[in-house]
Amino acid sequence: MSHKFFNLKHKRRSILQLTGLAVGAAVFPPTFHTIKTSLEAAKAKHADAKKITPLSPPTEIGKVVLVHSENRVDGTRRALDLLQPKGIKGKRIFLKPNYNTADPAPAATDTRMLEALVQELQNAGAGQISIGDRSGMAQTRQAMEAKGVFKLADRYGLNAIVLDELGVKDWQYFSAEGTHWQQGFAFARPILEAEAVVNMCCLKTHGGARYTLSLKNTVGMVAKYVPGDRFNYMNDLHTSKYMQLMIAEINSVYQPTFVLMDGVEAFVKGGPEAGDKVAANVILAGTDRVAVDAVALGILRSLGTTAEVSHGSIWQLEQIRRAIDLGLGASSAEQIELITADAASQKIADRIRPYIMT
Repeated sequence: MSHKFFNLKHKRRSILQLTGLAVGAAVFPPTFHTIKTSLEAAKAKHADAKKITPLSPPTEIGKVVLVHSENRVDGTRRALDLLQPKGIKGKRIFLKPNYNTADPAPAATDTRMLEALVQELQNAGAGQISIGDRSGMAQTRQAMEAKGVFKLADRYGLNAIVLDELGVKDWQYFSAEGTHWQQGFAFARPILEAEAVVNMCCLKTHGGARYTLSLKNTVGMVAKYVPGDRFNYMNDLHTSKYMQLMIAEINSVYQPTFVLMDGVEAFVKGGPEAGDKVAANVILAGTDRVAVDAVALGILRSLGTTAEVSHGSIWQLEQIRRAIDLGLGASSAEQIELITADAASQKIADRIRPYIMT
């Protein structure tokens, strides 16, 4: 065989191999895309993951506005007028509602109340407002569609985000170190990169997590799956004996500008999508999420609720205790100031105070 003929055969073989690869890539593009996505996820999870860092315990009193109201729109306006939240004007805001399902409040965020909040934020000079969630029991896009979120976004110029549909680069991993998460967790970057975050939650018990208030509403900011990463983070949470601690731990990576809680109606048993519903007739607002949740727990106890929510001191409940250890908010009733503006609201505050004090 001549050397020249060998080179011709070698070149022909190389061309055929390259052609085969090109054809394979054309026929099986999802496979190559999947491999690339998996590599990106692995890098993000292992090389680029951050660690959670406990915050310094708060030195200021946690002010919690309590407004008696049977009307969510009016109650929202009055609560924000009393709270006078700072850090809104000109800021890019992420608004996190509760769309675990699309059922009526208190199962999910009431659309009229959401619209009132958007109006108040825009009246206060807010910059671009984004709104998003990741549902647990429903398909997020379907739940947001059913609740009219996309129509609301069009009407007010909001950026509506379905967190389940984010790409791998839109999730920030946090390592397992210092947490009870087996493989850490992934948190939505649009929330981390916002200049202000509003946590809009409901007042209710939860069949699996005992209760779901502002701390638990943060679970919707965490991925179930990240593209290219097969680990089910929500299965890790919901099957763990450390669920209460894990809920608190994800809150350590962001700071809400304020919390707005719908307590016009509440689930005192069952939940999160259905349960024993009562008229609590209250709206809560505050900048200290632990203080807001402690007051909300006091309301649930005053209404008569489950043994898991009622037992022992509020301040020793696992979720609250872990949040305190992480420096997320008030650590005792002495660090909470209840703010009211009328006799009906003060009557509720007086009724729940003994539950918060113990």
